[in-house]
Amino acid sequence: MTMETVRQWLRESDEPWTRYRTRLDLDGRPPDDPAVQADRAAMLAHPDIRQLTDAAAAWPGYALKRHSDAGHPLHAFSTLTDFGLTAADPGLAEPVERILAHQSPAGAFETLLHIPTAFGGPGEDRWAWMACDAPVPLYTLVALGLADEPAVQRAADHLTDLVNHNGWPCVAAPGLGHFRGPGRRGDPCPLATLQALKALALIPARRTGAAARKGVAMLLWHWEHQAECKFYLFGIGSDFRKLKYPFVWYDLLHVVDVLSHFPFVHGDRRFQEMLAAVMQQADDDGYYSAGSMYRDWQGWSFADKQAPSPWLTFLVLRIQARVNGSAGSIREPAAH
Repeated sequence: MTMETVRQWLRESDEPWTRYRTRLDLDGRPPDDPAVQADRAAMLAHPDIRQLTDAAAAWPGYALKRHSDAGHPLHAFSTLTDFGLTAADPGLAEPVERILAHQSPAGAFETLLHIPTAFGGPGEDRWAWMACDAPVPLYTLVALGLADEPAVQRAADHLTDLVNHNGWPCVAAPGLGHFRGPGRRGDPCPLATLQALKALALIPARRTGAAARKGVAMLLWHWEHQAECKFYLFGIGSDFRKLKYPFVWYDLLHVVDVLSHFPFVHGDRRFQEMLAAVMQQADDDGYYSAGSMYRDWQGWSFADKQAPSPWLTFLVLRIQARVNGSAGSIREPAAH
């Protein structure tokens, strides 16, 4: 099946978010194109999007205890921005204000966290930040179109200042007591590095900076040394390679999608190997299905391991478009 046939399948999908982003990011149509506008209106009216908006509007929701908790409002919010919603869309203004209201003196946006005393934390719900979570609200606000807000720039400055020579470490706000993630001091945290890069990738002035380059180098190094190196909880094995969405954890599609934002990495052998590991999971028709799923997202096509997913297929084709320099090679936030 030709690439154009696959794209047509995406344009005819019953998922308006897939149709919307396909026209923008793959076809290169402008936001005011009538078909783009129609798909965007259908997306905002879709019951799944309304339900997801309600989940995001519950921010902060309950205290985050596991960084892989895909059902947390944190990830409902970031997924809506992946689809293309902005701060001006219905239901998002108030939770955006609540995110902005919880910024640490250092600059990082805070999340309601619960770190047990067994892990060196205070053992109670507390507003704080950790390097693996703080970039997510930053990414969300930038993608919603708020990159120029002073608070957002302060958070980006703080995130940039946290980087080490080998990427982002596992660090947290002082208020979390003696908490420190597993692993050796001086090691980078793959998840923190990935999430930090995702946020910085949407800020053009920071996309080619020294901090981004250090983070990119860390992810590429980890892939190259996957056989002998497992940082913290993050190995590169069969589970890592399974296609999975939303982008919550450290896994192949998430890593490749983030790295594809950085043109200076496209010709790197290690990135090409990762991209090939994604593309070899296409079926005979060129469609992609989930290799793993989050139970909180049952009912969405990207959480169905038995059938091709339009959204997952779109994500892979958009990565290829970025690498090939075609329409949508760099996704700027808040297209509407």
